[in-house]
Amino acid sequence: MALVQQIQPLTGGSGARDRARRITGSPALRMVGRRLLAAIPVLIGVTFMTFAILSLLPNDTAQAILGLNASASAVAALNRSLGLDQPFLERYWHWLDNVLHGNFGTSVQGQSVNHELAIHVPTTLYLVLYALVVSVVLAIIVATLAARKPNGIADRISLAVCMLGLSTAPYVFAFILIIVFAVKLQWFPVLSGPIGGSPVSFFKNLTLPAAALGFGLFATYTRLLRADLVEQMQREDYIVTAKAKGVPPWRVLIKHALRNSMFNLITVVGVNLGGLVGAAAIIETIFQVQGIGNDLLTGISNHDAPLIEGITLVFALVTVLGNLLADLAYAVLDPRIRYGSSIS
Repeated sequence: MALVQQIQPLTGGSGARDRARRITGSPALRMVGRRLLAAIPVLIGVTFMTFAILSLLPNDTAQAILGLNASASAVAALNRSLGLDQPFLERYWHWLDNVLHGNFGTSVQGQSVNHELAIHVPTTLYLVLYALVVSVVLAIIVATLAARKPNGIADRISLAVCMLGLSTAPYVFAFILIIVFAVKLQWFPVLSGPIGGSPVSFFKNLTLPAAALGFGLFATYTRLLRADLVEQMQREDYIVTAKAKGVPPWRVLIKHALRNSMFNLITVVGVNLGGLVGAAAIIETIFQVQGIGNDLLTGISNHDAPLIEGITLVFALVTVLGNLLADLAYAVLDPRIRYGSSIS
């Protein structure tokens, strides 16, 4: 009995170690670790280039704050108080060291950048996710209907709508939405207010900005997915085999062709995510959404390096994480995909 009691803890410990070894040895987990490590120099490079560009602008921060008529002594005094009279590399290293300790610094207006990001970044992420999810879901539905009968009525209507979305700039479409749905029909407010905690407030204030942001995405994703579906339905051998076995056309289209076409769609979504976050800043300014759009424009006009650097770092992080999630989604769609050591 004593021997059994001694063996049981050893067996339980060995099982825990085996489970931990399997988790740490997972190819997907190793891929995530490699991507996160590779993202570190990318993020440093992005912030360094941003810092360098800001330092090369003709008017410095103190001049932008005090105005063009400010005296040279007043500009020099403000530069000293803000620490802007230090060498470029010293200022960048000081900022980077603070970021590594979780402190994004203080803007030239005296506000904490951490506080500004904590308040406004969630709203921007909500807007981006709203526009992205709706555009992807609608693109899948419309592209599937269009690919069912190429050159049919649904295909021609989708082509016309997509051409409109591809040829209209998001800010132009934003003003059209305001005129039609906010001014004429009065379904939504002209300017978005606080999102609040209720779903009604969320959809009321973010639907028009999300539509302006996502219409171009919807058009791009629909045409891409439709073209891929039509090509697979006409040329791929596995589609011909499924049809020969008597599988219904809708099942062939959705279960076989759509599943394989999702790989290209996921790739494009991951690549466009960084630009989507940047475009959201412009849309937020038009609709006065309380995101980081106004902060970014204010930071640019004031040459506010800490604020611009913090927003730029958020953009870069969203892009890196979006591409990482896209890679993981490949394995979810096709379990045969394994991230071995050769994939970085």
